[in-house]
Amino acid sequence: MAQNYAAAHDEFLKAQLAGLPFLPAVERLSPTVIRILGGNPGKFALQGTNTYLLGTGSPRLLIDTAQGLPPWRASLSTVLASESTSISSALLTHYHHDHIGGIPDLLALSPTTLLHKHTPEPDQLPIVDGQEFTVPGATLRAIHTPGHTHDHISFLLLEENAVFTGDTVLGHGTTVFEDLAAYMGSLARLQELNAGRLYPAHGAVVEDGPRKLAEYVRHRKLRENQVVRTLAQMRDGASSMEIVKTIYSDVGVELHKAAENGVRQVLEKLEGEGKVVRREVDGLIVWVLQEPPKL
Repeated sequence: MAQNYAAAHDEFLKAQLAGLPFLPAVERLSPTVIRILGGNPGKFALQGTNTYLLGTGSPRLLIDTAQGLPPWRASLSTVLASESTSISSALLTHYHHDHIGGIPDLLALSPTTLLHKHTPEPDQLPIVDGQEFTVPGATLRAIHTPGHTHDHISFLLLEENAVFTGDTVLGHGTTVFEDLAAYMGSLARLQELNAGRLYPAHGAVVEDGPRKLAEYVRHRKLRENQVVRTLAQMRDGASSMEIVKTIYSDVGVELHKAAENGVRQVLEKLEGEGKVVRREVDGLIVWVLQEPPKL
């Protein structure tokens, strides 16, 4: 029975990942950057969590530690041996488990590696906005990019004018977020860098960073405009689920609950900007447009 489940799971993953480009377990992406896949493909991780070994000598920097599965530890061990190098610091983009779950494996291989995170746990060091980390061949500048999570950090690789975007920008599709207003601010900040290449935490390398960031901003603004237009047609206001049923009328009802979270994020952003207000009617939260839409 366990074998049948494993086979079914493998088939599910194959179908899910069929439309995505193949990524090898280990790949050198530039003279400075080696990508090591986390070995955890899936619905949210895509081909798996990308971790990155940076530098040209010894020691080097590591961005993220994946989920803590054996394939990642094996790949990392092989790369460190083949490159005859060590890791001075591991820089963690944010607190999600598929980015920090491999910490025990990393420390088993490299006990002296220092761990850095924006909001550090015990035995970790803080990362502050603008802080730089340097090893031979690579200088990283930390950029606080909240929105996906409150503690999210991206990193600018000065030698390439490239950005490690973590989960703020993915190689395929769009990401989820905890705070839409903060997320939009982070996208704007990344746009200001005008970096060419983006190294995401999931998916393939993005070669045209400005174009991808513009697509992300455009997508989010489209969703916001849809919410505003819907409320403009409902002068007495509407609940978040009523808005979902209007905007996502062509999507199966089983997906409406998931879509509601995104709509609620848009409404909270608009509320913060003074464009909508929330009211309670018979125990139900209803959202009302404050002013005519300016589209």
